[in-house]
Amino acid sequence: MVEQLSVFLENQPGRLAELCRTLGDHGVNMHALMVADTEEFGVVRIICDRPRFAKAVLEEAGFGVSVAGVFAVEIPNHPGGLADVLEALGSAGINVEYAYCFVEPSGDAAVDVIKVDDENARSVLEAAGYRVLHPDDLYEPDEE
Repeated sequence: MVEQLSVFLENQPGRLAELCRTLGDHGVNMHALMVADTEEFGVVRIICDRPRFAKAVLEEAGFGVSVAGVFAVEIPNHPGGLADVLEALGSAGINVEYAYCFVEPSGDAAVDVIKVDDENARSVLEAAGYRVLHPDDLYEPDEE
């Protein structure tokens, strides 16, 4: 599993920019960012190059942040590619809590970030022919 940051953020002008500037000023490179919001707050999910360092930097700046394990699955970048992955999980009875995607720089494949509560997801995805990425496929894992 790869490590994803989840940041709880007040829904106010400039707050997301402040989060991004904090990471940028500390040399943290984001690979993917997804924002889910309500009227009062949002949850920002981030895949970055140094998640543990980024967590410490954000906490020091006063942000509420946690690190969670998620699956990152390489899928073909074509219409229906994501549906195929989700159908493989659904056929195995695995519920997806949330998901978001980003396209690799080459454009040949997309990476789907998937949060599930079932460790069997890795074996289901691999049996269906998908490559489940390891942390070192996306970033150099932080020291513990």
